[in-house]
Amino acid sequence: MRVDMYTLSHMPLTYPEVGATAGPPPRGYQHLGFITRVGAGHQRFEQAADAVMHWGMQRGAGLRVQASSEVATVGAVVLVGIGFLKAPCRVVYVIDEPDVRGFAYGTLPGHPESGEERFVVRRDPMSAAVYAEVSAFSRPARWWSRAGGPLTPLAQRVIAKRYVRAV
Repeated sequence: MRVDMYTLSHMPLTYPEVGATAGPPPRGYQHLGFITRVGAGHQRFEQAADAVMHWGMQRGAGLRVQASSEVATVGAVVLVGIGFLKAPCRVVYVIDEPDVRGFAYGTLPGHPESGEERFVVRRDPMSAAVYAEVSAFSRPARWWSRAGGPLTPLAQRVIAKRYVRAV
């Protein structure tokens, strides 16, 4: 899974709505969202946030991760893979607030989809409950992801569930 991270870091994102996972999802894409409670308390929040920011959702979901940075930072490039599939992405924003931490990455050329995924953990200040969240918008970018028909969104939902369980 050797890829030139420098080359990937200079490639354009494959969609125009950069940062849109921070608000209402854009039209013309499939939308995805999962939230799972992963515990409670400040310590659990810090532990989960650390895992998310160090690519823990991806690794915990069983994906191979090659990243230009050990921590998710704006501009970091990550190549996630499973089997023969390789999916290059770049971090487009980071959230670092007292009760919410995470990041979003967008797809780069070569990714089977075009769009953005957001990975966060959130602590409810009233109940102290900690939640892992994944949201995304995407559409097929390659002929074989389009040919997958309903199997492609199904595979995305399975991976998203694995992401939140990984935390």
